[in-house]
Amino acid sequence: MSDNCIFCKIANKEIPSKFVYEDEQVVAFNDLNPVAPTHVLIVPKEHRLNLSQYEEKDEQLLGHVLTVAAHIARELGLEESGYRVITNAGPDAGQSVMHTHFHLLGGRKLNFDKQ
Repeated sequence: MSDNCIFCKIANKEIPSKFVYEDEQVVAFNDLNPVAPTHVLIVPKEHRLNLSQYEEKDEQLLGHVLTVAAHIARELGLEESGYRVITNAGPDAGQSVMHTHFHLLGGRKLNFDKQ
């Protein structure tokens, strides 16, 4: 955990949030600034800055994140129409919170030029 990381504080329930999903490895909650009708953030509980800090030994966790994304998409009725899972690594990619997280977007036709 990083002392000043907002996602660490949310995952540790220091900041109240309504979770869409939670298990021992990840939490998921609605984005406060959604860019699509459905915009869920899936956040590993362990603090790492971004995907660049993961290695082969982390394959199980990263696979778990994608499985959780598929589960949430099914629960929210996005399976048939489709959805997108995105992670940004670094400021030039648009990462604004320096804690690895994945965006689950859906609920409308998603353009490639903007999320």
